Amino acid sequence: MADTATDDAANAASSSSSGYAAPGFTAVRQLFDSFRAADPAYSAQLAVYRHGAKVLDLSAGAGLGPGEITGTYSCSKGAAAMVIALLVQEGLLDLDAALVAYWPEFGAHGKDRLTVRQALSHQAGVPGISGGLALADFPTSEAARRLAAEAPLWRPGTAFGYHALTIGVIMEELCRRVAGRSLQALFDERLRLPYGLDFFLGLPEDQEPRFRDVLYAEGPPADPFSLDGITSNAPVSTIMELPNHRTIRAGGMSSAGGIGSADGLARLYAAALTGVDGLPAFLAPGTAALMAEEQVWGLDRCSAQSDAFAVVFMKPQPERDFGSAFAFGHEGASAALGYADPAHGIGFGYVPRRAEEGRTGGRAQRLSAAVREACAAAD
Repeated sequence: MADTATDDAANAASSSSSGYAAPGFTAVRQLFDSFRAADPAYSAQLAVYRHGAKVLDLSAGAGLGPGEITGTYSCSKGAAAMVIALLVQEGLLDLDAALVAYWPEFGAHGKDRLTVRQALSHQAGVPGISGGLALADFPTSEAARRLAAEAPLWRPGTAFGYHALTIGVIMEELCRRVAGRSLQALFDERLRLPYGLDFFLGLPEDQEPRFRDVLYAEGPPADPFSLDGITSNAPVSTIMELPNHRTIRAGGMSSAGGIGSADGLARLYAAALTGVDGLPAFLAPGTAALMAEEQVWGLDRCSAQSDAFAVVFMKPQPERDFGSAFAFGHEGASAALGYADPAHGIGFGYVPRRAEEGRTGGRAQRLSAAVREACAAAD
């Protein structure tokens, strides 16, 4: 007969996370552990920094343990937006200038009045490229050439719709035009290496052994001529498979190709907001506030869901209530989430191995709410 006490202890151990939780954050750890207890297939990482110090660094399940990394989908946009923020901070990029001031070719088909600010808040009207792009072409000048020639699907600046892949093309071309470097190179040199970030826009070959494929359920294909289909017109059956391709990981497409850990995301946002390990914040408070200012909120023209965007970054709103009114960050298609919240002094990162439900009510946002409750209790 089985030893019930031993079995209970083994089950409890298997549902417990590994890692660190600072005093005052045990309730967050208990919530994280409850997800594993309720779902044996659950595997994820959670990390949080507060005022530059790490207060949570947890992993649960066998699929995504300490030291392992996976795809984060549109959390990549938040990482790329930090590079854009540096260009704004250094006076190389004016958000209120016409985009054609930096990229004249983009003015084709009446897109000449669009500002940089509008283009970087999903208002350009070019959420896809006719005929799609080869995977290797996304982070290249060829993608930018084709996007510039595209006719908009609505009058630029009059509505917003999630440019799921093409906003990355816009960010990357702006970097080439104003800094003479690729966005990926700037991210490495200015952010990843100096701040020790476990997050990559372009995963080196020697890091491949750490990578774990994202697991996801197949959904019905989108009509390729619908707005939803146009926004995801890469040559794949679903955008969920993107980070599982070495071509995407190596190229580091800034819209969806970022690879990393929860600590990588949390440390990125903490480094921007408060600094880490004695290093100063890389964004001045004024720059962070400028980038975090909400630009659009309402019914997304492409997704037909409620969304709110700052300059690239997502903003909290009732259907994606991940932080205070001052928070800025980005959720990924797998429900990965990274954000900074000046109201609480936190940098937050959550990365699941298996794609799960996002938005308000999802695990990431329930954990975020618990983190904020812990911060409020500590103050």
